[in-house]
Amino acid sequence: MEKKVLKRTGTSGVDKYIANVPKEVQGKLSEIRAAIREAAPGATERTDYFQMPGYSYEGYDYDGMFVWFSFKEPHIRLHLRPPVIQDHKNELARYPTTKAIVSFPGDSAISMALVKRLVKASLKVMKDKSK
Repeated sequence: MEKKVLKRTGTSGVDKYIANVPKEVQGKLSEIRAAIREAAPGATERTDYFQMPGYSYEGYDYDGMFVWFSFKEPHIRLHLRPPVIQDHKNELARYPTTKAIVSFPGDSAISMALVKRLVKASLKVMKDKSK
């Protein structure tokens, strides 16, 4: 008999997280979620890190976590591995940033192409660090 292995996805946790933010930002968070999934196919989706939606691949440091998203009034935030923000400082010049967070205004359009580039860069930082 073949044993089934279930991936910890936390999908219902992500659905719940999005459902609990103001309606006017739910669509944007869903778009960011879709952009992350497209940029990092096969990543495990979870909500166990400060209850924020996050994405990981097994076998890397920090439990394989490489990107998270969250909403903190008035911003939609993308949490990335350092030094992604610094490496993309020209593209991110119009947004508030920290060492590992870019804050997009909740009432403005967000470039999903930019989100995908940042996610891929964060994933690369994680993978390069493990070498």
